[in-house]
Amino acid sequence: MFRPAIALLAVTLPLGALAAPETYAIDPIHSYPHWEVNHFGVSNWRGRFEKTAGKFTLDRVAKTASVEITVQTASVSSGDSDKGSRARSLDEHLRTPDFFNVAEYPTMVYKSTNVIFNGDYPGSIEGNLTLLGVTKPMVLRVENWKCQPHPFNKKEMCGGNASGSFKRSDFGMKFALPAVGDEIKLWIQIEAYKT
Repeated sequence: MFRPAIALLAVTLPLGALAAPETYAIDPIHSYPHWEVNHFGVSNWRGRFEKTAGKFTLDRVAKTASVEITVQTASVSSGDSDKGSRARSLDEHLRTPDFFNVAEYPTMVYKSTNVIFNGDYPGSIEGNLTLLGVTKPMVLRVENWKCQPHPFNKKEMCGGNASGSFKRSDFGMKFALPAVGDEIKLWIQIEAYKT
């Protein structure tokens, strides 16, 4: 009676050991959120945030994961940092209370609540975005994902690209609406090393 149970335990123990979640630290040199917003209905402005940190856990056997990303809002960059003869550059304006209000809200945070796998890899991430002290749900679609040893330093790494969108007015960022669009498109590429 006990032999089948012992045999089953012997078979499942190695699988359980393989199912341990692995933690990865985001590489800030290769991980940047990019944004896009419509300007006057004429063109789309694009920029990025220069400083990002965070981590994710990944269990490839159980097909579970979690992610947390923290962005320094003062690192916003539109490509317009030289004010020239103007009172301020666009980057300076983006840091004011009209937009990111970086003095009061120095970070923007995304935390997953659920990661849905597509086969062996994450396919979409359900989570919450906190911006300007307001937290709202946002889904990121994972466009590609890969884990492998880094080709040069041989450290285990994982990464990919994800995208989503949100309405800035939902977070209280209403300056220049509707001339400057409400929908913000967001892309982020992540590379991370196993800790």
